[in-house]
Amino acid sequence: MSEEIKSLDALKDAVAAAPASTDAPAAAAEQIAEAITREPVRDELGRSYATGKRKDAVARVWIKPGSGKVIVNGREMKVYFARPVQQLILAQPFQIAGVVGEFDVMATVKGGGLSGQAGAVKHGISKALQLYEPSLRPALKAAGFLTRDSRVVERKKYGRRKARRSFQFSKR
Repeated sequence: MSEEIKSLDALKDAVAAAPASTDAPAAAAEQIAEAITREPVRDELGRSYATGKRKDAVARVWIKPGSGKVIVNGREMKVYFARPVQQLILAQPFQIAGVVGEFDVMATVKGGGLSGQAGAVKHGISKALQLYEPSLRPALKAAGFLTRDSRVVERKKYGRRKARRSFQFSKR
């Protein structure tokens, strides 16, 4: 609790010390960014946890330093995600962050299809990486990996065959 109060006091000092010129917002933003530093979030086993989501798939992801082994639902990544495109999707956060082969990943994923599950695990890996090492956040955020892709399947409407498709019209 006292750490939060200290960071709030540092934030107030940064805002008060900002010069009142035309560059004040930019200077204040830099000072605020320096005042608020993110702390790594790790459990007693040295892991970081995050939840990733995509379409109907939800992935629970744990990362820890290791040799780059990825286990999804108790199976190797190459067995669970057999298609190379899905394996590339899972490797993207590590490539962007520049930490290929440095972390072991253990993920459980439910719901959706394989493509949505691969996206959910990618989202979870990205969030867990930035929690484990906050200095990786700018690269992951710039690549758009920390934002949940909000596109989901549109619901079926009554009087329609699908969400928008009408029943076939017959004149006679």
